[in-house]
Amino acid sequence: MLKGTKVGLRARYEDDIPVLRTELYDDVANAARAEAGPWRPITPDSKDPRLFVDGKNDGLVQFSVVELESDTLVGTATLWGIDNHNRCAHIGLGLLPSCRGKGYGTDVVAVLCHYGFVVRGLHRLQIETLSDNTAMLRSAERNGFAREGVLRSSAWVMGEFVDEVLLGLLAEDWKRDDAKN
Repeated sequence: MLKGTKVGLRARYEDDIPVLRTELYDDVANAARAEAGPWRPITPDSKDPRLFVDGKNDGLVQFSVVELESDTLVGTATLWGIDNHNRCAHIGLGLLPSCRGKGYGTDVVAVLCHYGFVVRGLHRLQIETLSDNTAMLRSAERNGFAREGVLRSSAWVMGEFVDEVLLGLLAEDWKRDDAKN
């Protein structure tokens, strides 16, 4: 398990899937803001790749996020679009509604940075998020990410176009202090 101050990133367990399905993916408004495509229901017997990890895609690493003190599931974390030639990747995370606003997001980003830069040897990490996602913007900036641009009206979310903010962090600009191991 990779550990931060408040959270740990571990493999996805079978017991995580019903919670993630109900709390993250069945919430239409929230899922529409988090996904690149339109929301669609996931059947209980589906092996949807957003929930089930098969380990076959080298460009994608999915974690379950647990609160360290209680070992309680609090969300998901992903390093995706991993490009081993250019040594870059994208960061994504989703916290269960009851776990938001507790500082977990900032810690998840810190642990993903440790994983990307130290474990994977990447040079650049990138985040794209909706311009009104102040929690993610704050978590990214607290970890040293710089705003690099705005993609105007680039995301179709629940009937309207929304701007996205592009943030980046280079290995040499990253501060290692936040993640323990």
